[in-house]
Amino acid sequence: MMKAGHIDFSPLGHGMAAILVQMIFGFLFGMWIAGGLVGSVWFIAREHTQAEYRWIALFGSGHRENMPWYGGFELRVWDWGSVLDCVVPPLLCILLWFTAS
Repeated sequence: MMKAGHIDFSPLGHGMAAILVQMIFGFLFGMWIAGGLVGSVWFIAREHTQAEYRWIALFGSGHRENMPWYGGFELRVWDWGSVLDCVVPPLLCILLWFTAS
């Protein structure tokens, strides 16, 4: 979670990493869409996992078994940084795909 007065550049870093994966798939195999999906889903899954850990810490008394199946989807455990970490990589990959095709 971001502290007041600090700029979180992680969405851009995640987006650049996703683009790198997309470019590797695109240039080596001609699979631009698959590369964008792999790069994007990696960070979406990462943020969802972090949301689950936040749910466990906030509402599950620190125990994974207390978390319901939907715990990582609850909006209470997401902040703008987490949302951007999920949204920026796919958007940048879509932009690169349009540019490359």
